[in-house]
Amino acid sequence: MITTARLALDQFTYSDAPFIVALLTDPDWLRYIGDRGVRTVDDARGYLENGPMASYATNGFGLYRVSLRESGVPIGMCGLLKRDALPVVDIGFAFLPAYRGQGYAFEAAAAIVADARDRLGLTRILAIVTPENVGSIRVLQKLGMIQDGEIQMQAGGDALCLFVTPAQCE
Repeated sequence: MITTARLALDQFTYSDAPFIVALLTDPDWLRYIGDRGVRTVDDARGYLENGPMASYATNGFGLYRVSLRESGVPIGMCGLLKRDALPVVDIGFAFLPAYRGQGYAFEAAAAIVADARDRLGLTRILAIVTPENVGSIRVLQKLGMIQDGEIQMQAGGDALCLFVTPAQCE
């Protein structure tokens, strides 16, 4: 578990499936991240098993549940992903609408970057984001990441902004 002043970041479990349904069916998730086909608790369990949980086992990292430290209420996810289309890991995050604009994404992402450096020894992290996702771009910039062009993750797919950790971190 990773903790910050206000947050606790921990591995997802199957009991998080109802929360995953709410997060992955949020209109902004669908708009900026994409439809993962999660509509039911069973779908969410499959998403967790084949996504975050598989990544923990294979890579030693993944997307984590972000909860309010005092209440334990889940508010979002944040973590590292290893995608075949990218040369190094990338950071991803998403929060329920009620918890946006309060600094939680930055707080969680900064904790993930520190953990990547300190525990995993990673010195370079990428991020991909749709050009319209201004809020996420602001978080990446606040983390000190810089835009390094655009990338298409799949043939014929939309161009995404590619962010990288600053040169002094490499």
